[in-house]
Amino acid sequence: AKVLKGAAPNMERPGKHLPPTDLEEARARASAEMEGKEVDDEDLNGYLMYPKVFLDYMGRHRIYGPVRTLPTTTFFYGMEPGDEISAEIDPGKTLEIRMQAVGETGEDGEVKVFFELNGQPRVIRVPDRMVKSATAQRPKADPADPRHIGAPMPGVVATVAVQAGAKVRQGDLLLTIEAMKMETGLHAERDATVKTVHVQPASQIDAKDLLVELE
Repeated sequence: AKVLKGAAPNMERPGKHLPPTDLEEARARASAEMEGKEVDDEDLNGYLMYPKVFLDYMGRHRIYGPVRTLPTTTFFYGMEPGDEISAEIDPGKTLEIRMQAVGETGEDGEVKVFFELNGQPRVIRVPDRMVKSATAQRPKADPADPRHIGAPMPGVVATVAVQAGAKVRQGDLLLTIEAMKMETGLHAERDATVKTVHVQPASQIDAKDLLVELE
């Protein structure tokens, strides 16, 4: 009664008043927005009820993997040296993860993390959230935004072929990246106008850094 404040409650099924939905058409649309991933009934329900939240969730899932399998404490606070957890990423497929040590924080604000994965030693570099990097952090490209051109790999910008305000056609060269002694060109995927160029020749870049924005 306090919530309704005198309004009459709706006693009917909520979905009764929604327009009809073509489930298979919605499934195909959701699959296309997730780059061809197969959409089961559970995913389809999530997409139909909360389309933006569901797509954001699946986007993070593609980047970080099945983090929902981590213990809650590990997800929120990470692991300390000596900690060991089990994560079942698929039915019958369990990862045994044992934290060993954390290295010193570098000038780029990243640290080396040493751990064992199913008994095999591994090393990765991750941002240290407790410190600020001594070097400026570049914005990351949004994979869901077709206007964003992101770095496909870490490397160095070799050349920049466009500037803000330039009109480009599909296939035009935007810039080149040098990585592992190979040069890779990034080309416009559609006709557009360049809004912003975030890098210049000799810029050091990481994977997924935002390089060019189109209008």
